[in-house]
Order: sequence, then structure tokens, then C-alpha cells
Amino acid sequence: MNEIVGSHDILLVTLDTLRHDVAADLAEAGRTPHLTRRLPGGRWEERHAPGSFTYASHQAIFAGFLPTPAAPGPHPRLFAAAFAGSETTAERTYVYDTPDLVSGLAEAGYHTVCIGGVGFFNKQGPLGSVLPGLFQESHWEPEFGVASPTSFESQVACAERVVRRLPHDRRLFLFVNVAALHQPNWFHLPGATREDGDSRTTHAAALEYVDRHIGRLFAAMSRRRRCFAIVCSDHGTAYGDDGYTGHRIGHASVWTVPYAHFFLERSPVPAEAAR
Repeated sequence: MNEIVGSHDILLVTLDTLRHDVAADLAEAGRTPHLTRRLPGGRWEERHAPGSFTYASHQAIFAGFLPTPAAPGPHPRLFAAAFAGSETTAERTYVYDTPDLVSGLAEAGYHTVCIGGVGFFNKQGPLGSVLPGLFQESHWEPEFGVASPTSFESQVACAERVVRRLPHDRRLFLFVNVAALHQPNWFHLPGATREDGDSRTTHAAALEYVDRHIGRLFAAMSRRRRCFAIVCSDHGTAYGDDGYTGHRIGHASVWTVPYAHFFLERSPVPAEAAR
């Protein structure tokens, strides 16, 4: 990461509430082709979430604690704040002298941008302003939120505008919190009604919706220079698993999340060509 920070743009996408089992099943079935072709080996890595709901998990992620590989560790981290005694800070870890990764990258010359999704990013009150407040520039509007059937394509359009207006010589750290998978998601399944409610099936349909538009985001972020991308879930959610529904609970459906990081090679092709 010490070679990447400063030379690459950086993209962090959290697919809010995405379960690992659903992501893995769709990748194997060929139902998320745009995401799957970016995954190392075409497979999601199974990891454990650093928190059981959005606020807790993103506080950890922005402190450098990305989802942890689901195997015995320790596992060296990509990013870490300078912290005496850290057992997961290694020689190849990018270490910053600020409280969080966002300000650490800003100090390294990056323009930091947040495109929010779920309510913890809506800036409509003190709590919803904490996470976006870490960034130099932040965006949220109702069209980005959980109730919008077109939330992700609206977020991608915002990202395209951010990339277009940023001077080429300025490095970019772009964070996108994708709300489409969070409840309610029934409207992403053709023919479903509000009375049908949400389920693993509608959750999967929401991921297919995201996949149809994520190529535009990748194209936008690769227009300026080579980009290092991290795509992961912040936590999962239960749909009746062992009687549980929702998240902020200690269940495998919540703690087990998909993760991947990879490079987006520079391409001069306009983002619109990936629509």
C-alpha cells in the first residue's frame, strides 16, 4: 500500500447489508457478470465484518479495520493509524498519523469524497453527519437512499460528475455507500409487491441491479489513472435465519461478508460507454 498511496486513485465501495452467501451464489451462477469479472479468481473472499450494523462497521473501516479474513490470523492490514502495539500493522501497511483513513489520505494529498446511501450518511441530523463529515466533500439526496428504486444509478451519476470536475493532477479517494441492498429491497424483483416484503430473493435481485450499473462506476474511476478498488459489505442481514430478521445481531448471516480488492487499469473510454 505504500507504493499505491500517492500514485493511484482509490475507490472504496461498501455494498451495505450484502450477505456473503447471496453474493457467492450469484457470482457462481453468472448473475453478476460485471462484478464477478473483477473478482480475483472470479470469487468473493469470505470475511468477517468489523461491526454488525452500518455505523459501527464504517467507524471501524474508516479507522483502517476492513473486514477480516475468515481464517485464523493475525492478518496484516492494508491501512492503519499509527498505534503502538498493533499486531496487524506490517511493513507493507500504509500507516497514517491521523485518527482515520480519510483524513490520513487527505493529508497525503487526496481529495476525499463521500457519496452516501443509507441513513447514517444522509446529513439530516447530527448522527447522520458524523461519517460524511470525515470527508472534504460529501453528497446525499433522497434519490441515493434505501427507498429509491434507482438509488445506485443516481449515485453512479454523482460519481461521474465528481470525477469529471476534479483536476487531473489531484489524487481522488472516492467512497460510495450503496443503499440498494438494504431493506426495503422488494421493488428490485420484477413482479414483487410491498405486501410480499423483503427476502433473500429480493436481496439477490438488488445485487443484480447494482451489477448492471457498477461498470459505469469502474469506468469513471479508471479514466484518470490506475485505481486501487476495494469492494465489500459492511455487514450482512438475516431473513428468517434461525428465526432472526435484520442485523445488529450476532448471527453468521450478519458477520459473514464478501470482500475483494483489485486494480482498475487506466482507460480513456468515457464512463458513458459502460452504461
